[in-house]
Amino acid sequence: MEEIPLAVPTLSADDERWLVDCVRSGFVSSVGAFVEEFERALARQLGAAHVVACASGTAAIHLALRALGVGPGDRVLVSDCTFVASANPAAYLGAELAFVDSETASWNLDPALVEEALRRWAPVKAVIAVHLYGQPADLGPILEACRRHGAFLIEDAAEALGASYAADYPHPACRGRQAGTIGDIGCLSFNGNKVITTGGGGACIVADAALAARIRHLSTQAKLPGIGFVHDAIGYNYRMPNLNAALGLAQLARLPQFLERKRAIAARYRAWAAAHGYACQPTLPGTRSSEWLPSLLVPRRDAVLAALQARGIRARPVWTPLSAQPCHRGRPRFGGAVSDRLAAEGLSLPCSVGLSDEQQQRVIAVLEEACRCA
Repeated sequence: MEEIPLAVPTLSADDERWLVDCVRSGFVSSVGAFVEEFERALARQLGAAHVVACASGTAAIHLALRALGVGPGDRVLVSDCTFVASANPAAYLGAELAFVDSETASWNLDPALVEEALRRWAPVKAVIAVHLYGQPADLGPILEACRRHGAFLIEDAAEALGASYAADYPHPACRGRQAGTIGDIGCLSFNGNKVITTGGGGACIVADAALAARIRHLSTQAKLPGIGFVHDAIGYNYRMPNLNAALGLAQLARLPQFLERKRAIAARYRAWAAAHGYACQPTLPGTRSSEWLPSLLVPRRDAVLAALQARGIRARPVWTPLSAQPCHRGRPRFGGAVSDRLAAEGLSLPCSVGLSDEQQQRVIAVLEEACRCA
């Protein structure tokens, strides 16, 4: 029985050539020309002023929070429906966390609840807004709320490289912009399951030059310039290795093709879901998703998921709310009904760029049978 994975990287001879060039250069660790070249290429792709590559998406969020001055006792709001790495870096810094529910219109942060949390749980130092599964959040009103209440806005765009806001999106600050470029800092991940991969890696997207320099400094153990090893702050070994950046350059060159294939896969799932009365993650008007991980709601999800797994189809449940995670249980929560429903009924489907039409048809056929029999 053929196994169909959830999301695996698509690698080619081009990736191999870039990696061989890096190895032949002799620079495979955190020094080398490929890192800066990757940062410049990514900045061009995003229309961003500054990009700082780092070791992971988690490291990017950690660096973002630290650079913005988040520390012990500061209050940070985080999307409730997301991977645990969206919240853990705030805990590293000793911050207090509270979780905010999703809205049904996008499965992302509910702007009304963000406003409520900023008011009732004041003062909040930062809000981490996740673009879940590649679907941009309704960021305009969230940005406005953060500005009114003096909170920083960090975009967790780990799943949303290539996602964007259209020219007709209601809020001018976001129009024509890429996800991750609107808040004070945007954070990306290039893990093996993301739209493009560097093997492991991440990046901070920053408009302010001084803030970007601060992030870069912290990512290199806060080492001062010169041949001596003098460090003026507690920093981190968070720089992206040159070898990873070489792979990232090869992958980034194929981002348009990857996104086209992702969206075609998602469109096929959406067409099946619509024909059978199931709700996929909605697309917010005025946005375009990267369709990183197509997901839908199905009754008796666990039975459906078990049937898919038994046939070698590595579907996954939608994220367990952070407020329900043992490591974060007991923290304040605003809302919760939407995240709870997503966790109970949400199902994420195989979506690798290399997924063939025949493989996807098999996923759909098994899914249809599982839904009928569950």
